[in-house]
Amino acid sequence: MESSPKNIRLYKKALEILILSKSISKYLVHDLAPLEKNGSENQFIYFTGDIVKDSDSLVPEIIKAENQAFQDDRLKHAISLESLTNKLYKNCERLERSESNGKDFVRLLRKELKKFKRLQHNWMMSL
Repeated sequence: MESSPKNIRLYKKALEILILSKSISKYLVHDLAPLEKNGSENQFIYFTGDIVKDSDSLVPEIIKAENQAFQDDRLKHAISLESLTNKLYKNCERLERSESNGKDFVRLLRKELKKFKRLQHNWMMSL
């Protein structure tokens, strides 16, 4: 079985998203970690971990899809990748509603996700 992806642009964009997600998460955690005035946790802090977890799954899902012998199996992983991308995008939208100085960085991640979605669409057509 192959271990490197066939679509290098998609793969590289997924790696960029992972690096960006990790950086944004580290930045936002400092803003969102303090307790609210009423003593409760900031509801947005969990999304910082979610964006890292989901972006960390992009590359493996690309490789899994490309290494499948049967088209149905490739499409199953491609759909899973699409779902991960949509979750990431949704969590970015949620983080943009947080009271954080890092909202502009989250917008940058959403912009990169839009580029990834276009690459992903073309890649899915070639599976």
